[in-house]
Amino acid sequence: MTKMQYAQIIVDVPTMQTNQPYTYIVPDAVRETLKPGMRVDVPFGHRHVMGFVVGLHETTELEDEKLRFIARVLDLSPVLNTELLNLSNYLAQETFAFRISILQMMLPNALKANYERVLKIVDEVDDDTRDRLFKGLDDMIYRARELSEVDIAKLAQLQREHRITASVNVTNRAKIKTQTAYRFTDEIDLLENESQSLRASAKKQKILLSFIMGHLGETWVKKELQEIITVSDATLNQAVSKNWLEKVRVEQLRDPFSATRVAPTQPLALNEEQQTAFERIVSSADSMRYQPFLLEGITGSGKTEVYLQAAQHVFNKGKTVLFLVPEIALTPQMVRRVKSRFGTQTAVLHSGLSDGERYDEWRRIERGDVKIVVGARSAVFAPLDNIGLIIVDEEHETSYKQSDNPRYNARDVALWRGAYYQIPVILGSATPSLESRARAQRGVYELLRLTHRAGGAKLPVVEIVDMTTMIADGPETNFSKQLKDKLTDRLNRQEQSVLMLNRRGFSSFVMCRDCGYVPRDPNCNLAMTLHMDSRTLKCHYCGHEEPIPTKCAQCGSSRIRYYGTGTEKVETELHQLFPDARVIRMDQDTTRKKGQMDRMLQKFGNHEADILLGTQMIAKGLDFPDVTLVGVLNADTALGLPDFHASERTFQLLTQVSGRAGRSKKLGEVLVQTFNPQHYAITYAQHHDYEGFYQQEMAVRHAGNYAPYYYTVQIQASHSEENETAKQMIQVARWLRLHSDEHVIILGPSPKPIAKLRNRYYFQIILKFKQRHEMDNLLTELQNRAQKAKNGLQLTIDREPISFM
Repeated sequence: MTKMQYAQIIVDVPTMQTNQPYTYIVPDAVRETLKPGMRVDVPFGHRHVMGFVVGLHETTELEDEKLRFIARVLDLSPVLNTELLNLSNYLAQETFAFRISILQMMLPNALKANYERVLKIVDEVDDDTRDRLFKGLDDMIYRARELSEVDIAKLAQLQREHRITASVNVTNRAKIKTQTAYRFTDEIDLLENESQSLRASAKKQKILLSFIMGHLGETWVKKELQEIITVSDATLNQAVSKNWLEKVRVEQLRDPFSATRVAPTQPLALNEEQQTAFERIVSSADSMRYQPFLLEGITGSGKTEVYLQAAQHVFNKGKTVLFLVPEIALTPQMVRRVKSRFGTQTAVLHSGLSDGERYDEWRRIERGDVKIVVGARSAVFAPLDNIGLIIVDEEHETSYKQSDNPRYNARDVALWRGAYYQIPVILGSATPSLESRARAQRGVYELLRLTHRAGGAKLPVVEIVDMTTMIADGPETNFSKQLKDKLTDRLNRQEQSVLMLNRRGFSSFVMCRDCGYVPRDPNCNLAMTLHMDSRTLKCHYCGHEEPIPTKCAQCGSSRIRYYGTGTEKVETELHQLFPDARVIRMDQDTTRKKGQMDRMLQKFGNHEADILLGTQMIAKGLDFPDVTLVGVLNADTALGLPDFHASERTFQLLTQVSGRAGRSKKLGEVLVQTFNPQHYAITYAQHHDYEGFYQQEMAVRHAGNYAPYYYTVQIQASHSEENETAKQMIQVARWLRLHSDEHVIILGPSPKPIAKLRNRYYFQIILKFKQRHEMDNLLTELQNRAQKAKNGLQLTIDREPISFM
């Protein structure tokens, strides 16, 4: 009797999910081929679902009679390696998400399962049904969108009468793109005989035959073959008929950067600080020791060159490199720099690629065809093996955190993978997050500093313009006199300018136009959110509420109003002020089309425009030598958001955008327009003083019991009935207070700043505590209880949220 083998499988069941794998019997036919990391089709209840094999065992405590067999294997080899399976287990616990959602997230969309409903005729049906609906066959794939309501009703009746049955097939969405190629014969005798019998006038055939004889048995893509020897389709078809070659279809990998030509570059000479950083990093790589490095370098200090030379060192040792950038906007420029050093060994992964491109890049990585991967957040799951270095550029960026389930932070995943492979992880930034800088101060990370701009360039001079005096002196405008004068000067000198509009996000707030005062909640000292429906200001941390003021509490002015503007409005004003200026506007509306962002940046880099106007997407990582002026139109809008990160985000943004000016030999200038010229985030940014800001902001965080002194968890719930959401969240808060230690701070429940979305009402509870995992068991229990609730409440748990909106 054959000994049984059992598979542990995480199944794809949307309702009542669990991180506990189900046990299935492995059929004898696939015992030798089935491996952990493969996907399988398994029976589950009355249907079939897709599942991931996460373990194989020779024994089980369960009775064989109660177990079911795996129906079929969907993959020829594992789609997830052992490391990524282990990572999925860690992330499920870390993000309070279900493991199946994490396993699916790790794969490109093309590898996610399709569920096809197949209808099969099992008894007599009328001719119309068989001929028109089933096309004369015994079965059909049910696609509701292609059927009329009458047809759907008819099929439903036939199913009730048991004349047809319905089943679900699990299929792959992945499609391999192919192209025409020719496989040459290796029969030399045939070719020599053909050569002797060819007519003298068949010159093209003679050329092709000679080429085939020099490449016996080889397969050539048609396009490449016709580029090397000038032969027509007719000549190739004749060769096929004579058995000189065989026409075949071969795989064609979709290359997202195929149209981009990148000239090779050589490593640059490192200055003393860069050399020190480089040596510390490669020393860790050579000794195979896990070490996170915080590379704190001012804008333009040459952090990227340190990345590239460290990557080259690791690459030369035969290892792979994972290179993360925070946004798609930065990917094209960074890809060019990496490709200029590593050429075709570079793969790209980000959400801007088509499903086909992403699938092909993923397969190139998984097969080991490339050694360097560059990409945004999701690239952190690239199926690289033998990783030797991980780089997280602009590590402070909030876009590394996923805003929906599973809510992982790519920076934390990068550190986990670094620890798994025992390798260095570089976290680079001109303005590190307070959490990372505090870890470096405690010695958890090694701090490396670059304090000088590379190539002798100087940091730009930053001028602050108090917009309260501008507004008082004349009509409201987005452009101060100083900014208009400096833009005119740059246009006359044929130099470029970058203008950034600090987008508000969803939240609206009120501010005094005379003194810049923003009303704050007395309990949390955070900006309160304006609610026009109730004519109140609310704190969405603790629930404090007060009427909208009619007079400023600080200066007595009645000029209190909503504040905000948009890029289109600014662009219109720009054209009115400078009708001859060539302006490129970069925001979500203008960059929706694939490749549009890259084309705009290339156009600006080629000096085909004078002014680049945009939102935060233009603040980071862009390097244009002719940009000598940066203007920030509204520096303080982020300061009005109800979030303890507000000052840090404002400082980071101003420092980053200031770094776009004067990056070559030409001196740069930055002009910052603000209604809060005395705010410490703005004054420290003016002097490029990260250390000063860090000390002051840490004192503010300590006084308010915020990160990095406390860990934070946000519990969010929604329901179609506002009262039901409030009632359930009050019960959750009561249950948490009953079971938590007394030192855990529990704020709320209170409505979220965006209290209603898609006809659901949102409330939140904020937890603050000292030990990172002390609330994990309680929160996991809460998650499982919420899933069992039948009242329509949706509950999510977010560790270290980046926003409370």
